[in-house]
Amino acid sequence: MGNSYAGQLKTTRFEEVLHNSIEASLRSSSLVPRPVFSQLYLEAEQQLSALEGRGCAVDNEDEEEEGEGGPEPTCPPNACQVHPPPEGCCTVDGFCQAGKDLRLVSLSSEPIDVPAGFLLVGAKSPSLPDHLLVCAVDKRFLPDDNGHNALLGFSGNCVGCGKKGFCYFTEFSNHINLKLTTQPKKQKHLKYYLVRNAQGALTKGPLICWKGSEFRSRQTSANTCSGSLFLPSESSGPLAAFSSEPVPGATPSIPMGAQQAGPASEHPSLAAAVGPAVLNGKDSPKHQQLVKNDLSAMPRPSALGILSNSGPPKKRHKGWSPESPSAADAGYSQGGGNRAKCESAGMSCVPQVGLVGPASVTFPAVASGEPVSVPDNLLQICKAKPVIFKGKYDSHGNFPYLCGNLNDVVVSPLLYTCYQNSQSISRAYEQCGASAVQPISEEMQLLLTVYYLVQLAADQVPLMEDLEQIFLRSWRESHLTEIRQYQQAPPQPCPPAPSAAAPVTSAQLPWLAGLAASSCNDSVHVIECTYSLAEGLSEMFRLLIEGKLAKTNYVVIVRACRSPAIDSCVAVTGKYQARILSESLLTPAEYQKEVSYELVTGKVDSLGAFFSTLCPEGDIDTLLDKFHQENQGHIPSSLTASSVPKSASLDVGGAPVCTSYNLEPHHIRPFQLAVAQKLLSHVCSIADSSTQNLDLGSFEKVDFLICIPPSEVTYQQTLFHVWHSGVLLELGLEKEHMTKQRVEQYVLKLDAEAQTKFKSFLQNSFQNPHTLFVLIHDHAHWDLVSSAVHNLYAQSDPAVGLVDRLLNCREVKEAPNIVTLHVTSFPYALQTQHTLISPYNEIHWPASYSNGVDLYPENKKYFGLSEFIESTLSGHSLPLLRYDSSFEAMVTALGKRFPRLHSAVIRTFVLVQHYAAAMMAVSGLSQMKDYTSVETLEITQNLINAPKQCPCGHGLMVLLRVPCLPLAAVAYERLAHVRARLALEEHFEIILGNPSSGITVGKHFVKQLKMWQKIEAAEWRPQTYLELEGLPCILIFSGTDPHGESLPRSLRYCDLRLINSSCLVRTALEQELGLAAYFVSNEVPLEKGARHEPLESDAEKLSSTDNEDEELVTEGSTSEKRSPVKRERSRSHDSASSSLSSKASSSALCGESSAQPGAPSQGERARSPQLCGPLEEARAPGERQRPQASRGPPSVISRHSPGLASQPDPGPRASQKSVQVSVTPSSSQLSSSGSSPSSVAPVAGALIPQASQCSMTKACRQPPVVFLPKLVYDMVTATDSSGLPKAASLLPSHSVVWASSFRPLLSKTMTSTEQSLYYRQWTVPRPSHMDYGNRAEGRVDGFHPRRLLLSGPPQIGKTGAYLQFLSILSRMLIRLTEVDVYDEEEINIHLREESDWHYLQLSDPWPDLELFKKLPFDYIIHDPKYEDASLICSHLRSIKSEDGGVSRKPEELHARRQTARMRLSKYAAYNTYHHCEQCHQYLGFHPRCQLYESTLHAFAFSYSVLGEEVRLHFIIPKSKEHHFVFSQPGGQLESMRLPLVTDKSHEYIKSPTFTPTTGRHEHGLFNLFHAMDGASHLHVLVVKEYEMAIYKKYWPNHIMLVLPSIFNSAGVGAAHFLIKELSYHNLELERNRQEELGIKPQDIWPFIVISDDSCVMWNVVDIDCGGERSREFSWSERNVSLKHVMQHIEASPNITHYALIGMRKWSSKTGSGEVREPFSRCHVHDFIVLNVDLTQNVQYNQNRFMCDDVDFNLRVHSAGLLLCRFNRFSVMKKQIAVGGHRSFHITSKVSDNPVAIVPAQYICAPDSKHTFLAAPAQLLLEKFLQHHSHRFFPLSLKNHSHPVLSVDCYLNLGSQISVCYVSSRPHSQNISCSDFAFSGLLLYLCDSFVGASFLKKFHFLKGATLCVICQDRNSLRQTVVRLELEDEWQFRLRDEFQTANAKEDRPLFFLTGRHI
Repeated sequence: MGNSYAGQLKTTRFEEVLHNSIEASLRSSSLVPRPVFSQLYLEAEQQLSALEGRGCAVDNEDEEEEGEGGPEPTCPPNACQVHPPPEGCCTVDGFCQAGKDLRLVSLSSEPIDVPAGFLLVGAKSPSLPDHLLVCAVDKRFLPDDNGHNALLGFSGNCVGCGKKGFCYFTEFSNHINLKLTTQPKKQKHLKYYLVRNAQGALTKGPLICWKGSEFRSRQTSANTCSGSLFLPSESSGPLAAFSSEPVPGATPSIPMGAQQAGPASEHPSLAAAVGPAVLNGKDSPKHQQLVKNDLSAMPRPSALGILSNSGPPKKRHKGWSPESPSAADAGYSQGGGNRAKCESAGMSCVPQVGLVGPASVTFPAVASGEPVSVPDNLLQICKAKPVIFKGKYDSHGNFPYLCGNLNDVVVSPLLYTCYQNSQSISRAYEQCGASAVQPISEEMQLLLTVYYLVQLAADQVPLMEDLEQIFLRSWRESHLTEIRQYQQAPPQPCPPAPSAAAPVTSAQLPWLAGLAASSCNDSVHVIECTYSLAEGLSEMFRLLIEGKLAKTNYVVIVRACRSPAIDSCVAVTGKYQARILSESLLTPAEYQKEVSYELVTGKVDSLGAFFSTLCPEGDIDTLLDKFHQENQGHIPSSLTASSVPKSASLDVGGAPVCTSYNLEPHHIRPFQLAVAQKLLSHVCSIADSSTQNLDLGSFEKVDFLICIPPSEVTYQQTLFHVWHSGVLLELGLEKEHMTKQRVEQYVLKLDAEAQTKFKSFLQNSFQNPHTLFVLIHDHAHWDLVSSAVHNLYAQSDPAVGLVDRLLNCREVKEAPNIVTLHVTSFPYALQTQHTLISPYNEIHWPASYSNGVDLYPENKKYFGLSEFIESTLSGHSLPLLRYDSSFEAMVTALGKRFPRLHSAVIRTFVLVQHYAAAMMAVSGLSQMKDYTSVETLEITQNLINAPKQCPCGHGLMVLLRVPCLPLAAVAYERLAHVRARLALEEHFEIILGNPSSGITVGKHFVKQLKMWQKIEAAEWRPQTYLELEGLPCILIFSGTDPHGESLPRSLRYCDLRLINSSCLVRTALEQELGLAAYFVSNEVPLEKGARHEPLESDAEKLSSTDNEDEELVTEGSTSEKRSPVKRERSRSHDSASSSLSSKASSSALCGESSAQPGAPSQGERARSPQLCGPLEEARAPGERQRPQASRGPPSVISRHSPGLASQPDPGPRASQKSVQVSVTPSSSQLSSSGSSPSSVAPVAGALIPQASQCSMTKACRQPPVVFLPKLVYDMVTATDSSGLPKAASLLPSHSVVWASSFRPLLSKTMTSTEQSLYYRQWTVPRPSHMDYGNRAEGRVDGFHPRRLLLSGPPQIGKTGAYLQFLSILSRMLIRLTEVDVYDEEEINIHLREESDWHYLQLSDPWPDLELFKKLPFDYIIHDPKYEDASLICSHLRSIKSEDGGVSRKPEELHARRQTARMRLSKYAAYNTYHHCEQCHQYLGFHPRCQLYESTLHAFAFSYSVLGEEVRLHFIIPKSKEHHFVFSQPGGQLESMRLPLVTDKSHEYIKSPTFTPTTGRHEHGLFNLFHAMDGASHLHVLVVKEYEMAIYKKYWPNHIMLVLPSIFNSAGVGAAHFLIKELSYHNLELERNRQEELGIKPQDIWPFIVISDDSCVMWNVVDIDCGGERSREFSWSERNVSLKHVMQHIEASPNITHYALIGMRKWSSKTGSGEVREPFSRCHVHDFIVLNVDLTQNVQYNQNRFMCDDVDFNLRVHSAGLLLCRFNRFSVMKKQIAVGGHRSFHITSKVSDNPVAIVPAQYICAPDSKHTFLAAPAQLLLEKFLQHHSHRFFPLSLKNHSHPVLSVDCYLNLGSQISVCYVSSRPHSQNISCSDFAFSGLLLYLCDSFVGASFLKKFHFLKGATLCVICQDRNSLRQTVVRLELEDEWQFRLRDEFQTANAKEDRPLFFLTGRHI
C-alpha cells in the first residue's frame, strides 16, 4: 500500500470525526451525507483517486500486488527504482531508447522481421495504458497453453531499432522505456500474443497464459469499472451476472481497452468485448482453445473451474469493499455469501463442456517457487474441501502455485482483502511531518486473527465482518492516546515517543501465535515455515492426509523470519466450517447447477442407500409396502376419527359447525390509514415544492398499475386485494359489475409478457395528461439487475433487468403525470449512495408505540422478526424461533460421510426422511419414531391430529421451505408417496408451491374449502395461499426468494431448516423469516393487574405464578413449553389461558408413554396470547367469536392440572425409556421421564371432551413456530454490543457492497430513517445494480422527483395501505377540483316590499331605463352574510315587532354558514395553487417572462376630505405596461388607459377590475385567466403596504395598487374609498388626455369593477318563457365565464345612467321567485360594477370595517342614483378560512398575555384606568355596537315598529334592533318618516348638513335614547350645542364614553341621553 495520500489531515480525533460524521449524516439537511473520509482529509480526493489509479494495471492483479506488497506500507514508493537511462537517449513512452516507435498502432501494418523460434508479443507500459508495445521474444521463455514449461529467464529483441540479444527482462524493459517503479517481471508486462488478421494487419491476440494468470484477472478485485463483470450465460444465472464491482474513487482511466465489460453506457468499447462468450473480460477464442487443450491434461473436466483470482485490488480510495458478490462482501464474509465463489469466477471460466462436474472450487496459479501438490485423496480423508484464505504474501505478492487434485481445495482472497482494508484505516491519520499513528501492523493483524479463530466455538463459522471490527477496535484502542497527544501538542519536528507497549516483531509472531493457539484444544494449529508459504501448505496437506488435524478447524501458516515482511495464510480444515465456507462461495446459479448435477447424475443414490440401512426392518419402502398391504381395506385404528366426528354439533342443515372459522370483512386498519395519509402528504409536498415537478392541480383522476414479481400466487393475491378494496370503483376506473379480466389490467406480473402491457400503460399515460398515474412497484427489492446485463443476456433470459428496463425507462422518468412508488419490506438495496429516491421521499411504517403511548390502537398486534427474536430471550417458555439439534447432528454426520454432496441435498434428504418416519410413527409404526427428530414428530402429529379436534375438520398448515426447485420436487414426490402408502391422502394435502405456477389442490380438499368458505361456484379453485385457510396441509414452498406471498392464519409451523446458509445477507435472512410474520390478537383479558407495561421480571412473575406445579409439567412435556409473547405486555400472559400454554404436544416427548398413535395432539390446547389476524390484509376469520369452551372450564382446570399436557394412551404402554431432548439454549435441557404421565392420567382423561377444540381457535392466539438451521439461528439470536441483532449488521443486500470497512456499526436506537441514511452513506451498488450508473455521489439532482419508497415489515398490510392511499389521493384530486362555496338562502324574503311595480318583461336581456326608474328601491338587506345585521326599515307595516334574529356569538358567524361543495368549472378563478400550461404566462412563470420584472410608480392626487395629498404606489409588471400612459421624457405614470363607451370589441373587458385583499396572498382568487376565458382585461390587486412584498412574490405578473402606510390598520372601507377616488381622478385625467385627441368627455368609459377576492365562479339563468301566460316560465342555471357576464353587462343600453350594477349571490335553494324578475333595484354586494362618474359626490366611508357596502348603497340610493341587480347572473363565493376581515385581532395593548377581550370591554368611561386595546377606534365602535347597542338603545330591543333613526350612515346595531336610514343632504331621496315614532337617534360624525331644524322633523318615543359619536370631546360638546340637543334630550355626566383606545390612537367619544 505504498502510496501516500495527498490530503493533509484535519486535526480531529478519529473517533470524534467518525461519530460526528454519523451524527451529521442523520441530521444533515444536505441530502447525501459526506462519508467520514471526506471530512478527515482536506479536499484532496480528486488528485488522490487519480494518483491511486495511476499504477493500477487492471488486467493482471499481480501487478498491483507487487505495487503494494513491499515490506512495509511506509517504505518509499520507488524501492525498486532502476538505473537512470544513458545520457541523450530517447525516453519517450512508447519508443525505445533508440527513438523508434514500438506502439502496436504504429507497427500494425509494418513488415517485421521475426527470427525463427521467436514470437511477437505485446507488452504493457503503466504510463501508456491504452497501447501495447511490440516485442519479439524467444518462445522457449513463454509458457505453453497450460501455463507451464516456460524457461526461467528471458531472451528478446527490440523490433524498433533491431537490437538483439537482451538476456535480462530488466535490461529489456529499460530499453523499451517501460519506466517501472517495481521489479520488472516478464509475467507482469508481457501480456498478449500478437497475430496477423485476415487483412495482414498485426492485432492483439490471446492472453499469454502465465500459469493460469488470466483466470486471476480482476474478476473481483473490483477497483475498476470493468474487470470481468459479466459471467457467461451458460454457467451462471443472470443474478450472478456481475461478480464484482468498482469502488468509489476507482481510477477513471482503465488500461484495458476493449477488454472492459462495464455497463455499456460508460464503456463504448463494450461491444468489442462480446465474442462467442465474454469470459472474465478476456478474449474468448484463446480461452476456448485453452479449454480444449486442457481437458485432456486435467484429471476431470471441471478442473478448469478451479483457477482463481488471487486477491483484491490494493490501490484504492476509501475502503475497498471486498469483492465478489460472495462472502467477500464484508457483510457476511466467510460465513456465507452466496454469490461468486472465492471471489473468482469458478465455473464461469468454463464453457458448457465444463458443466459435467461440480464447479465449486477455485484456485490461483502464480509462477513462484515450488508448486504445492494437492493430494489426490484429500476429500475422502478430510471429509470436506479445505478453504485456504490468502493472508499476506511474499514481497512480490505471489502466492504458492498449487497443482494436482485442485478439485478438493478452495482458495479465497477474502482475508487478504480484509487485511488490506484495515491497513487503510490509518490513511486517515497520516499527517505531514509526523507519523504519530501507524496502521495496525501485519503481525498484529495475524495475531488478532489467531485470537479470533481460537475463541470461535466448534459450531461457529468465521465472519469477515467480525474480524474487520476487531481490527478497527484494536487499532483505535492502541492509538487513541497518541492521537489525542498529537492533536493537543503543537506540531513538532520529531514525532512523540511511541506508546509503552512494545510492538510485536515478526520474529516473535510465530511463538505468540502458537501460544495463543495452545489454549484451544488444537482447534487452531499454527505452522511456521522458513522459506515460503509453499512448505507450510505442503506440511498442512501432509498432516491432513496423515489424519493429524482431525480436531483442527483452522490452520494458520506463517513465514516470518527472513525479511521484515511476513507471509501468511489461513486454511479452514474443520469439516463443518470448510463445507459452509466453500458452499457460500457459490453463486445462486452455481448452487442450483451443482444440486441439479448431483440429482441428475444419481450421486444422491448413495444417500438413499445409506438411509435404508438405518431402518430396523430393512428399507423404509419395504416397510411402507408391508404396512399398505396389511391395512388395505381398513384405516388403522389410530386414524379412525374421520374429519367430521359423529358427535360434532350440527347446524340446521345437518352440516357440522365450527365457530372458529369466520371470514373477516375487508377493512382498513388505523395503521394502514396513517401510512396512506403519510404517502399522500409526501405526494403533496412534492407538488408544493418550488420545483414544479408535480402539478396536482392539473389532474382530474387517478389511475395505477401494480408491478409484482413473476409469482402466480402473488399475482392472484394482489388481484384479490385490488378487487376487494373497492379502489377501482372509488377511482371511477370501473363500473359496479367488474370482471376479473378488468381487474387484471391493473396488476402487472414482471415476466416475459410484461412489456406489452407496460407499453399500453405508458401510452395511456401519454394520452391522458390530466390523469395522475401511480406506478406501484411492489416487492421492490426483487430484481434490481441493471438493464445493461440484459443487453448481454437478452437471448438466455428475457426477464433479466426487466424492472430497470420498464420502471427506469426514459418515458417513466420524464412523464410529468407518473409517480413511482416502490414498496418493500427490505428497502436496503434502494438506499445506497447512488439511489434515485430522495431521503425525503421515504415513508417508513410507523412504530406502534411512542414513549409508551399506543399511537394507533388496534385489536391486533403485529408479530414480526423482533418479536420472534424476543421470544428466544424470555427464558421462561419455549421460544417460537428454534433449531433442531438432532437434525443438525445428523446432517453434520452425513456431511462427513458424503463430502462430495452439497449440504442442501443432504439436508433435504434428511428432513424428508424425518417427515416420512414421523408420518409412519403417527400412523402406528411406532418403531419409526427413533428415526425422526422430536420437532418433526411434533409437527407431524399436530398436522394429522388437528382436524380430528374440530367438528368441521379444520387443520393447520406446515410450511416447508425448500429454496431449490429440483429438491422441492424430490421432497414433494417422496412425501406424497409416503402419504399414499399410509392411506393419509384425505387427512392432509401436500402442495408444491412453485413461483411460476398456480396452486394444485386435490378435489376432496377443494370441496372442503368450498364448504367452509360457503362458495357456490362449481369451477372455484384456491389461487392464493390465503384461501387455504384451515386446510390441513404441508406447503412445500420453493423458489430462490419468496415473492411476497401471504400465508393463512392456520399456518402453525414454519420449517426453514433447509434455507441456504448463504442467505447470510440481511435482506435474504429477513425475507425468509418474514414468511412467519403474523397478527396476534390484542384482546387477551387480564385477570390480575392493570393493563400496564411490566418490566421483564414482572412478566416472568406473571407467568410463573400461574402454575405452581411448573416442574411437574416440565417433566412431563418438553416439546413445546409456553408460547412466548412480548415480554413487555402483561396482557400476553393471561392467567387463565397461559397457565398451561401448550406445555407439550404430548406425544412428541413424553417417552413412549404418550407417543402412541392414537394420542391426539394437546400441544396447542391453551396458547397464551390470543393471536390472530390475517397476513397482509387477508380476509381471515375474526378472532372474537370463539367457542365458549375455549375460555371456560379448560382454562380453569388448566390452572390446577398440569398433567393436561400428557394424555393416557389408549393402548398398552411401551417400555418407558427416557428421551433426552436438546432444546434451545434459552431453556435448559429438559428430560422427560416416563413417571409423570401416570400421576396425572386420571385428571387428564376426564377432560377430553372439553379440551377438543378447533386448531383455528388456537391459530388466532399464537404466531407460528419457526425452525431454523443452527447457523442461521445463531446469527439471528446473537446481538452485538449495542443490543442490535447480529443479523441487522450483515451486508444489507447481495446487490450492494460496503463503501468502506472503516464504518461505524448500526445502532439499536436508530430509527428506520436513520438506518436509511446509514445505508445511503455506507453502501454502494454493484455494477449489476440498476442504480449503479446513477450519479456522482452527493448530487441532489440524482434523485428522481416523483419517486417514493414505502417500507414496512413483511405481511404488515402495505398492500392495503397503498390501495387506501390511491383512494384518498383520488379523493384529494377531486377535492382540489372542488371548492366549498357559500350556499345560503336570501334572508328577509318575507319582508320584501309588496310593491305595485314589478319588472314584467321576463325575457329582457337588459333593463329598460324608463321602466326601471319606476321600480321602488328595496331597503331590506337580503344577503345572508348580513344575517346578524340590523334591519333597515322602509315601511311601517313591513315588520312585525316580534320578528327579528337571535343574537349569536361573533365567532359562530363563520362556523355556521352553510356551504356546498362545487366542482370547479373551466371558467373558475383560481388561487396560487393552480398551475396549468395555459396560464403559466399569465402568472408570470413563463420561461420567456422575466420573473418579477416590474417597476414601482408613484401616483399622487389631492383629496380635501383627507386634508392632504394622497400618494399611492403602483407596481406594474413589464407585461402590463400597455395599460398605462407614461410621460415621454421621464417615464412618469400619468394615467391608466380607459376605453370608450362606444367600443364594441369582444376581445377585451372594458372595466378595470380592482380586488382589495389582505392576508390572502396564497388563497385569494386572483388568477382570472380562465374566468375571463383568456380575454384581455385589466386587473389590479389593492394591497396594504406591509403586505406588498409577499403579494408580489406570489403574483409577480399582477398589477398592485399599494395603499399608503396610514391605511395599514384600516378596514375594507379605506380600500373601497381609495379605489373609487383614484378611479374618478383617473377618469378626469383620461378625459383631459383623450379630449386632445378629439374624444368627448362623456364617451370615456366610467365603470370599474370592485370584486371580492373570494369570487370563484359566475352563473347565468336561462329562462324559457313557455305557456300562454307571460308569468309562466321554466329556468335552468349554468356556469359561464366572467367575460360573458361582463360583456353582457357592458353592452347594456343606457348603461352610463346606472350608478351601481351587481348580481345575485348564488344559492342552490334559489327559487323561481328570485329569478322571475330579471332586474331588481336593491342592495348589491361582493361583485359590483361602479360608475365613478355618477357617484362622484358619494363616497365610501374610509373608516369603516363592516357593512361599508350597505352604507354606500344607501348613500347612492338617497342621492337619487340607480342601483340595478341582474337577477339572472349570480356569483359564487368560495369559503376561505384565512385572511379578510378575520385577520383583525383585538388584543390588549399592555399585557402580552393573550387574554380574550369581550366586546363589552371595547368602550370605557373617559379618563378611567381601563385597559387600552391595540385596535382601531372605529373597529372597536362597530364591534361594540354590533353586540351591545341595546345598552344605548334599550327601547329599541326587538321593537321593530319603533326603529332607531340613523342619520347619514348605516351602522350595524345587531339583529335585534332595526334602524331607519335618512340622509341629511338636500334633495336626497328618503322614506317618509311622518308615521314613525323612533325609539332612538344615532348621530355618527355628523357634518354641517345635519342641523337642529333637520332633526326637529322626526318624532321620538318618550324615553327614547340618543347616541352622539364624535372624534373628540370638544367636537362632542360643540355638536350638542349646534344641534340644540339639550332642548329635547337630557344628558348626564356619566353618560359619556370613549372607545378603549389610548390617546395617541385617537379614540372616538360617545354621549348618550334620554328623550324628555
